Amino acid sequence: MPIARVILTIALTLTSVPVRSALGQSMPADVGVGRVAWFDLTTTNLSRSKTFYGALLDWRFTALQGTDQAVEIVAGDRAIGTIRGAEGAIGQNNGVVYVQVADLQASCRKAVELGATIVPGFPFNLSGGTGAIALIVDPTGHPLGLYSRTPLPPPVPAADGLPLDMLPPPRIPRLGEVPPEMPSA
Repeated sequence: MPIARVILTIALTLTSVPVRSALGQSMPADVGVGRVAWFDLTTTNLSRSKTFYGALLDWRFTALQGTDQAVEIVAGDRAIGTIRGAEGAIGQNNGVVYVQVADLQASCRKAVELGATIVPGFPFNLSGGTGAIALIVDPTGHPLGLYSRTPLPPPVPAADGLPLDMLPPPRIPRLGEVPPEMPSA
C-alpha cells in the first residue's frame, strides 16, 4: 500500500501545481474543450439556440424536470449549465461566459457559418501568453466568449497589405433586432 500512497501523492501534486506559460504567468485551469464550470444562457428561441450551440460546440441537451422552457447543457459526460427561454428581448445584464475551444480561429469561422457575428476587436491574445479569446453574438443575440489556451499566430497580411485582423468587422445586430436566419443544414 505504501506505493499506492506515493503514486497518489505524486498525482495530487502534479494536478495541483499551476501550469506556467512561456512568460511565467499562471495558465487558467484546463477545464476541457467545450466546458465551463456552470452558467445559464438566456434565449428568445430555445430550439434555435440548441441547434446553434449543439452544432458549434457539440453540446447535447437534456430536459429539466417540471419545465419545457429550459434544458440542461451537457458537454462530454458532464452537465455544465442551462439554456432558458426569455420572455421578450434579452437584457444587457445576462453576462458573458467563456467556453474553452481547441482552435479559436476555427471556432470563430464555424460560429460565423452558423449565423453568429464576431464582436469588433476580437479575437485577440491574452497577456503573458496564456491563450486567446473571442466574443461572439449568437444568432438569437446572446453574447458568448470563446477561450483557447493556445495564443493566436501573428496576423497574415491580406492581399491589400492590411493584416486580416484590421479589416472592417462584420455588422452586429442590436439588442431587440431580429438577426438573420441561420443557414439550413
